[in-house]
Amino acid sequence: MYQAGLILEGGGMKGIYTAGVLDFFMEKEILFSDCYGVSAGACHLCSYLSGQHKRAYRISVNYLDMKQYCGPGSLFTTGDLFGVDMCYGLIPDYLDPYDFEAFTRYEGRAYAVATNIRTGEPAYLPLKDMHKDIIAVRASSSMPLVSRNVKIDGELYLDGGISDSIPIRQSIRDGNRKNVIIMTKEEGYVRQPAGAELVAIRARYLRYPKVYELMRERHLSYNNTVQYIEEKAQRGEVFVIRPRHVSKVGRVEKDKAKLTALYEEGYRDAQNCYLDLLEYLERV
Repeated sequence: MYQAGLILEGGGMKGIYTAGVLDFFMEKEILFSDCYGVSAGACHLCSYLSGQHKRAYRISVNYLDMKQYCGPGSLFTTGDLFGVDMCYGLIPDYLDPYDFEAFTRYEGRAYAVATNIRTGEPAYLPLKDMHKDIIAVRASSSMPLVSRNVKIDGELYLDGGISDSIPIRQSIRDGNRKNVIIMTKEEGYVRQPAGAELVAIRARYLRYPKVYELMRERHLSYNNTVQYIEEKAQRGEVFVIRPRHVSKVGRVEKDKAKLTALYEEGYRDAQNCYLDLLEYLERV
């Protein structure tokens, strides 16, 4: 296990790129002492830490045609675009069982990053027992407007990408001098200001104005973080794996061929930078 942070950006179904990278890591038995997953990154982190090769890929593509998995039907009947009962119950318990015992053998620290909608602050929720902490993964992955708020210990949470899309600073605060960052946005990506959805955000979260404030300023905080990462990468202080080209995969994607291509791209990118990654991680 490397004494380093692993940081996984979200991005909806684009996160299947991360699944490809992590499957390569599993094959090479690359583990990190501290792992931070945001939204889709938190979901894929689970299978990585239990060592279940290609499970994240299967979950991303095997249930696309099931209305209980994802789609307007789930949103209208449950309030969640991604069906909670299926994603956090039926799949891990029955359809593609999660190896809860294998997860307990992971000796590092793992976190699902969520947003406290009352305070507007990011929450780094520890993953210690996936039987009960899977709710933290759900909170991290609950996109605004298309998900219900998730209550944990009396506080309400939504997607971690609202408040800390790429938690590199948190990893450094936790003492990690080395960090590997897997991003789902391509090189050169610049987040643009939110548009018409801000009206809906303000109305939906009237009791929680911090959500509106965070979404209004999200492009600024995101672009600032990316600039910070790029400066550290140029100095050799962080190692970044990210797509080189604009992906054809949407945040909610139903095309299995597109998803498979992006997964394979992530795997190839990890494979191609493997020796450089080892050099970075083993550098004194």
